[in-house]
Amino acid sequence: MLKRSTVDNAQLMRRAEDLVSAASNRYRITVQVASRAQRRRYEDFENLDDPKMKPVIRAIIEMSDELTQPEIIGDE
Repeated sequence: MLKRSTVDNAQLMRRAEDLVSAASNRYRITVQVASRAQRRRYEDFENLDDPKMKPVIRAIIEMSDELTQPEIIGDE
């Protein structure tokens, strides 16, 4: 059986919870994750870094890594 992603489910859930708890608006952060995932999906056709990782998972990981940058989750 092939493993689809290298990220542990518990770690992914913790990262998603960190994103939601750091955001002032849950809807806005959800839309930002979805937008980034959609952009990554189209970029993946050109750049095949890790085809096993879904764009939404990659977006959550990237955005949780960028929590120190307030423009990612702040109200603009």
